[in-house]
Amino acid sequence: MSRERARRRAEREAAAAKAAAAHAERQAKDARRRERRRRLTARLPAPVRYRRQGGVLARRRRIQNRVVLGVFLAVQVVGWFLLATWGARLALLALSVFLVPVFVTLAFDRRR
Repeated sequence: MSRERARRRAEREAAAAKAAAAHAERQAKDARRRERRRRLTARLPAPVRYRRQGGVLARRRRIQNRVVLGVFLAVQVVGWFLLATWGARLALLALSVFLVPVFVTLAFDRRR
């Protein structure tokens, strides 16, 4: 019985040693990879992080831009289905592009 326990203990210790060696090898590989990445990124310029402004006016501007884009896209989709010729569709697109600033001025003018 003690020989059997000793054999099983030796098997467990061998498996644990094998697992520890594999873990150490993975750790060393990860460390080498991190070191290579650190050396490479040290040569590159630091990334510039852009954050969008979070004030009330910036939020209002984003909402207004989404409304303008939504209306523009809605007009284009409706025009696509109602107009049969490509010439009319392109004319609608050109007219819409020229009328967007007018729409923005009339709808969102802050001087009133």
